[in-house]
Amino acid sequence: MQQKKIIHARKRIALIAHDHKKAELIEWATYNRAVLSRHELYGTGTTGQLVEQALDIPVRKLLSGPLGGDQQIGALVATGGLDLIIFFWDPMEALPHDPDIKALLRLGVVWNIPMASNRASADFLVTSPLMNQEYETILPDYSQYTKRKI
Repeated sequence: MQQKKIIHARKRIALIAHDHKKAELIEWATYNRAVLSRHELYGTGTTGQLVEQALDIPVRKLLSGPLGGDQQIGALVATGGLDLIIFFWDPMEALPHDPDIKALLRLGVVWNIPMASNRASADFLVTSPLMNQEYETILPDYSQYTKRKI
């Protein structure tokens, strides 16, 4: 049976950036402050603190990514606590917490969460007419997976 989820007009948005992408995310967020100020913001570690300082908007700050922040974001996705992920990640930098990052991106796909991984995709997301209105999304049907015999 198809399950649906309502994404409310006021979105819960995760803002995440690798070290080499933090300045780019802060610049993007500053440019999009008016849009972001209408939503509830979450951030991992230093990124959350930097966004909060730059925008003067409250950000729910989680742990640093390598210390579990990526997994905290993933848990919010899996439990329906986030609506959108903006994650400026650095494809040229090998990171010790790459498995956590891949798991987070995987969960975003599993739970049909809109995700942006660079400035262009983030611009497309926040300028979409759907950004500021309620949206009904269809959740994937994993009943066959959850009922499988091991």
